[in-house]
Amino acid sequence: GKVLQIARRELSSDFEATRMEALRWIQSLVLKYRNEIIMYMDDIFSSLLNALSDPSEEVVLLVLEVHACVAQETHHFTNLVTHLLSNFKLNNSLLEKRGPLVVRRLCILLGAERVYSEFSIILGKESDLDFAATMIQALNLILATSAELGELRSILKQALMNSSGKELFLSLYPSWCHSAMATITLCFLAQAYHHASCVIQSLEEEDINVKFLVHLDKLIRLLETPIFSYLRLQLLEPEKHTWLVKCLYGLLMLLPQQSSAFKILRTRLKTVPSSRLSDAMTRLLPAPHDITIRTEYGNGNPEQDAASIYNSIDFPACLDQFVRMKEKHNEFAKLKPPPTWNPASGLDQGTSMHMDPGLSSSSSFTQDEVKREEMAPPYLALPLPDINRPPSRAS
Repeated sequence: GKVLQIARRELSSDFEATRMEALRWIQSLVLKYRNEIIMYMDDIFSSLLNALSDPSEEVVLLVLEVHACVAQETHHFTNLVTHLLSNFKLNNSLLEKRGPLVVRRLCILLGAERVYSEFSIILGKESDLDFAATMIQALNLILATSAELGELRSILKQALMNSSGKELFLSLYPSWCHSAMATITLCFLAQAYHHASCVIQSLEEEDINVKFLVHLDKLIRLLETPIFSYLRLQLLEPEKHTWLVKCLYGLLMLLPQQSSAFKILRTRLKTVPSSRLSDAMTRLLPAPHDITIRTEYGNGNPEQDAASIYNSIDFPACLDQFVRMKEKHNEFAKLKPPPTWNPASGLDQGTSMHMDPGLSSSSSFTQDEVKREEMAPPYLALPLPDINRPPSRAS
């Protein structure tokens, strides 16, 4: 216990090498004397969490290794994720600066599916809906862009074909409902295009504001990355993936025509074979035909196996869940006090403190336009958001 206390004290040293050595001592003690050390972990847990804000990335990576050593058991793992989310909630800059690094590294050390499922469970119970939406948007962006989560995306891609993909999709879906764009992205990753189309059709006037359009802009740009190459190739067969085409046209109709995202998506849709597209759009195929059947799935007839998995997902119930969550967010927004206008700065108090990185860092929207987002629709070109930065609490 005394050695552990000394190591904890040295975590606040001004010297990076000292902090690194203290972490190595803690890691060695956990590995060699786990049962004896675990009972003292509560005494240093907060210090280890605070170390995630260390200016040195090397220190942060080593802190995460120590956390992973402790979090082998389920209750310690749940405790880690719970406290990590609390820290993100209290310290928004930690989420912006370290969030992607922390999440990606934990996925490597503890397993991406385990980490994401636990995040989803805890965020599903979060009472602060703004924070829940912000965190889900961050997790969704990491899921859709990080190389470390490639295996998780591969599992999701088979959500309509095998049970493991289905279970992952259903474990993430409830908390992903906190964000419309996250829900649509999840459906695209799972190739659940029919359901994505239903989600898009369920959006109403009050759902479409500046922040929504900024996140939609990010999604359109994500669709042009190598990770979504499978989706773009499916556009070569519009008669087979009719619901995908309808989804993309639905998103196109939500974008201002002068925005760069509108032009990007319209250009992509122009590449769809026109002769086959016209035939496909005259008759929408049943949803199961959106599935690309591959013979390696299932022991019997592969098409029947895939259809069975698809039919076992209650998509109408999922849509109801999304709509209910959307309504909760709308009610939550109405209960919040209106922002206070500060004539000196020309900003809303609160808007200036929690500006979405997608709006503040590389956005062509002005601060005044963000303030007026509920008063008038945006007609300016959408920004070029940095898709590698997680959203802030204001998103």
